[in-house]
Amino acid sequence: MRRIAATLLVPLVACAALAGCGSSSPTSASNTNAAVKVTGTFNKTPDVVIPHADPSSNLAYSTLIKGTGAKLISGDDTLANVTVYKWSGKTSSLLDSTYSTGAQLIPADLGLPGLVTALKNATLGSRVVAVLPPKDAYGTTGNSQIGVTGSDTLVWVLDLLQQFSPDAAATGQRVSQGGGKLPTVSYPLIGQAPTVTVPKNSPPSKLSVTTLLKGSGPKLTLGDTVVAQYVGVIWRTKKVFSESWSTSAEAASDLFSFQLGGEVLTGWNDGLPGVTVGSRVMLVIPPALAYGPAGGEASAGIKKNDTLVFVIDIVGVQPASS
Repeated sequence: MRRIAATLLVPLVACAALAGCGSSSPTSASNTNAAVKVTGTFNKTPDVVIPHADPSSNLAYSTLIKGTGAKLISGDDTLANVTVYKWSGKTSSLLDSTYSTGAQLIPADLGLPGLVTALKNATLGSRVVAVLPPKDAYGTTGNSQIGVTGSDTLVWVLDLLQQFSPDAAATGQRVSQGGGKLPTVSYPLIGQAPTVTVPKNSPPSKLSVTTLLKGSGPKLTLGDTVVAQYVGVIWRTKKVFSESWSTSAEAASDLFSFQLGGEVLTGWNDGLPGVTVGSRVMLVIPPALAYGPAGGEASAGIKKNDTLVFVIDIVGVQPASS
């Protein structure tokens, strides 16, 4: 299972379908949808006013706040706070906003054509607004997962925060490989998942946190948005049930972002505060801090009372206060 299932660690969000950016200079498209008004400061929830009128069929986009950071790189994943509205006829409704739940990592291998155009050569620190008619969004089929039909226009507001290579990994100093009564973790080449070898003994009854690579970056705190790679193993079966690293030589890995203290497994929220960026850590999570004795996740082969092992690379962080 290469891409983590929505039910395993975090729920699917509406903004998980934005691509990386191209290399040509952005220009303002048709200004027909200029009646959409967006105000507010960078990285704070924007005020969006959408007119009670039918949207145009033309793509429209503009940079409301020009950032001084680096230009976005084609093929990299972009960390952004976003607000997304659905504009249907003369009505509009909020689909998703990440400002209170943590910035969203937007993978480079998924895309909406209008957003790719709108973000070409955009710079970090910028706020971009894009009004996407169906032909520049999900087409005539729409996206039933987020309640978008083939006739809906989308209004995106994006605050561009950071970028990461999809194959980014921990860069810290090696301090352990686990072992003993805990799993042993290999050290593969950059871009490859570590191998986790689970011993034959019973798992620990309490949460175990082992630092494998010690990074020199800032410490994680509750509320931060964390960018990571991970591999998850079921202690009972000793098999991988999910990972972000690519299993194909032709494909990029899938970095994973989440809000620490948010809707991830309790074992992650308890075990990761204080870990430094650049680190690789191993969490052995007992059932009570995973899916619980009455839980489990059948689609991933996880049964009730299963202990889970995660090896997690902390690639980056967006502090909650930033």
